[in-house]
Parts: sequence; C-alpha cells; structure tokens
Amino acid sequence: MCRMALIDQKLTQIAPRTIGRVNTLGLWTLYSREVKRFLNVFTQTLMAPVITTLLFLAVFALALGGLSRTVGGVDYITFLAPGLMMMTMTQNSFANTSSSILIAKVQGNIVDILMPPLAPWEMALGIAAGGITRGLMVGLTVFFAMMLFLPISLAHPLSALWFAINACMMLALLGMLGGIWAQKYDHIAAVTNFIITPLSFLSGTFYSIDRLPDAWVAVAHFNPFFYMIDGFRYGFIGHADGNIIIGAILLPVVNLILWFVTHRLIATGYRLKA
Repeated sequence: MCRMALIDQKLTQIAPRTIGRVNTLGLWTLYSREVKRFLNVFTQTLMAPVITTLLFLAVFALALGGLSRTVGGVDYITFLAPGLMMMTMTQNSFANTSSSILIAKVQGNIVDILMPPLAPWEMALGIAAGGITRGLMVGLTVFFAMMLFLPISLAHPLSALWFAINACMMLALLGMLGGIWAQKYDHIAAVTNFIITPLSFLSGTFYSIDRLPDAWVAVAHFNPFFYMIDGFRYGFIGHADGNIIIGAILLPVVNLILWFVTHRLIATGYRLKA
C-alpha cells in the first residue's frame, strides 16, 4: 500500500500543468526571452544608439549653429534633443521585434514560439513588450548621456512618458508586421529604408514644421510619426507644433489597429507556419 501511495503521489506531481485563461508563465518566459536577447549584446543594442545619437547632436550643433539659433522659444540644440531621442527609441523598438521574428523564420526555429500553449494575443504581447522595453531602455540611456552635455529638463513628464510608450508600441507592432511579412533580410531593409526612415525624417525630428510650406504642413499632420515626436518634445520643452490632444488620442488608435492586424496574422499563421 505504501508503494502504491508513493506511485500515486509521483504521478500527481508530474501531472500536466493546468493553464488558466492567461498563460502567465509562458507570457513571462517569452517576454524574458526577448529582453535577454538584446541585453546579451548590450554594446550593440544599448550603447551604440547612444553614440550615434550624440554624434547626430554634435553634427547639427556645429553645422547648423545649434548653439545660437532658437526654435519654439528654446535654443535649437534643446529643441533637437527630444526628437533625436524619440527617433532612436522607435528605431530600436522596430529593430527588436522585426529581427526577432525574421531571424526565427530564417533559422527555422520559429516553431519554438508557435508550439508552446500561447494564445495569439499572448505571443503578440510578449514580443511587442520586448520591443517596447528595448526602446524605453535606449531612450533612458540616451537621456542620461545627453544630460552630461545639455541642461535637459522635463516640462511635462507624464506627457513625455505617454508618447514614449505609445510610440515604442507603434514601432514594435510595425516591426512585428514587417517580420511576419518579410521572407529575407532585404525585405526588412526595404521597410526600414522606404517607410520607417522617411516617415521619421519628415516628422519634424530636425526642424519645426512651421518652417514648411503650407501644403507640406498639411501633409505632416497626416504622419503619425509627427505626433509622437511633437508630443514627446512637448513633454521636454513645453512647446508643440501640433495639437497635443489629437496626438495623445491618435497614437493609441493607431496602436489598436496595428494590434488587431498583428493578432490576426499570428492567429492565421500567415507566413509563419508555411
């Protein structure tokens, strides 16, 4: 009897784990995997963006008279810093999710993500959260690095945080869509070169859109990248070229649309299970 009781106890211990409505352990494991993935090469994923951003800052300060010009009531270099910070954050959020999915597809280990008992929304959330984390960590690192050279202050911290999180989420979801669609590295490069970079550079990162002709100002207001940079800059200097309320509402709406499309593609296995 004692032996049978011991066997029953062991069988009970190795019984399948019951998963509730949310696979919290699986979700956390996927998120941890995404974070550890970029932290293992932090010199490339965290330190390199800092150096690149500071070089951009130095070039514009020296070449365009950033120390003497004023934009939006502040000197140009102070105006430029939040835009560069946001551009770096979003580029890294996009790079993290797009490379994660594409590399898994190319190397053939995408099955390691598809086989675990994770719902499509849990897969999307785990990977996107990893991209958001990388973007925010890069932004925080760049912020402290800039403080060594510039008198940076936050006029509206909550506004800066709101636009930072939504912007990183938007680019993380775009990165997932790009990674799902792409079948080789050239495809992701095309998305970066022909969509992400142009929208970033034409969003008011380096200039105030008030300096543009009226027709181009109207075009800029249809660019969601403009609102995320303008809102983030408002959090630092208290000045915005556009309507902050519109931007604060528009970005979550765009994220909801991107989330729906991403969830749908993962649920159907588009270019993931082939």
